[in-house]
Amino acid sequence: MSGILAFKEAVKDVSEHMRSLRETQPDLMTAFGQLAAAGTREGALNKKTRELVSLGIAVACRCDDCIAFHVQALVKLGTSRAELEDVLGTAVYMGGGPSMMYATHALAAFDEFSS
Repeated sequence: MSGILAFKEAVKDVSEHMRSLRETQPDLMTAFGQLAAAGTREGALNKKTRELVSLGIAVACRCDDCIAFHVQALVKLGTSRAELEDVLGTAVYMGGGPSMMYATHALAAFDEFSS
């Protein structure tokens, strides 16, 4: 992604492509769905905390599509901007300057999904 980011559109586009993969790669997509469910399941950490960790990793790894999906989930879970900014601060600490640029993408995604 470059220029003005449209995170709602990114989620829609990626989801469509993933549906195509479900048809041609059902075993892969089933396994990925199970991995996602296991990675976000309530346990010692609640769902929101696990999504915040996932967002921090997405920022540090510089994955805009991942940022879009995790911010969308966080907005649905009632995450505040202050909570989001705290996790972004940690992601920037761990990932340096490039993560700072992707942290701004996460803020833009939060604004878009919150509107």
